[in-house]
Amino acid sequence: MVNVGIIGFGYWGPNLVRNFNLATNCRVVAVADPRPERLMNMSKLYANIKGYKDANSLIYSKDIDAVIIATPVSTHFQLAELALMQGKHVLLEKPMTSSIEEAEILINLAREKNLLLMVDHTFLYTGAVTKMKQLIDSGELGSIKYLDSTRINLGLFQPDINVLWDLAPHDISILNYLIDEQAYSVNATGITHTSNEMENIAYLTVNYKSGFIAHFSCSWTSPVKLRTMLIGGDQKMILYNDLEPTEKVKIYDSGYKHSRLQDKNSILVDYRIGDIHVPKLNTNEALLEMANDFILCIINNKEPKSSSNLGLAVIKILEASNKSIKHNGCEVLLNALVPEENHVPAPILTN
Repeated sequence: MVNVGIIGFGYWGPNLVRNFNLATNCRVVAVADPRPERLMNMSKLYANIKGYKDANSLIYSKDIDAVIIATPVSTHFQLAELALMQGKHVLLEKPMTSSIEEAEILINLAREKNLLLMVDHTFLYTGAVTKMKQLIDSGELGSIKYLDSTRINLGLFQPDINVLWDLAPHDISILNYLIDEQAYSVNATGITHTSNEMENIAYLTVNYKSGFIAHFSCSWTSPVKLRTMLIGGDQKMILYNDLEPTEKVKIYDSGYKHSRLQDKNSILVDYRIGDIHVPKLNTNEALLEMANDFILCIINNKEPKSSSNLGLAVIKILEASNKSIKHNGCEVLLNALVPEENHVPAPILTN
């Protein structure tokens, strides 16, 4: 039995408590939150769970084997580092940390301590993403050419991170899970309509040497909520709509072929429009699947689906996007990210 402590009982914390209570070989024994009203609400729902006003008290508790951190991203590194130093396994909410350097320090520390460090990229455990992974790996879609994601809504403006850091981690984690090739560079543009200089609308393009391309559109200022992703192969294509209650994934047997004409600047395109197939998906709650993965990987000393290395890959793209936005969309090479004295990466910028 793995005894778990959860730090943060705000928006996401109650969902974590509920699902980890249902997870196999797991027991939630403590929750920490500095707000008394939150702890009072938690106690009404779970009389057997101990409440802490101070996160450090939970981390130092000898009754706890693993710590789950659901707090603002600016606090992730300090809390996770302390928990690992105290011999606790750690699960971090997305995004993993505020910087590449912080993520790498935690990964190395977890490795030294032989502890599990994992990031809660919940979407990797959904039936929709699992099915898309199966379709891509089986070759049914053919060669994958592009991924286009839209995640917009009239949402909560975050005080410490921009819209890409808030919304894009979901879809970047899906991208990195579905596509084996490593990203080469990014371009990003964005704008802020507030006084805190945090972009509330942003567009991110992730480039690959093979010619595959991924694009992300994120906004807190849309009158409608959209959660869609298009994945295009040269044989078939996928539309993933997370807001669709039942038919979240649709497979389009559509495509095109092209050939050059005598004029080398002209091409002839032949389009193919075929059937649409809606596959059956696993309907288990993704958060419970994630909780079970975390606990079972602790028990069996295995690598989880949403590993810390995947979390680091997401941070690398996000940190590069910051650089690109501040340099008017210039291309930022991901393999050129190196820490400066102030811990801000200094990538090579190419026009």
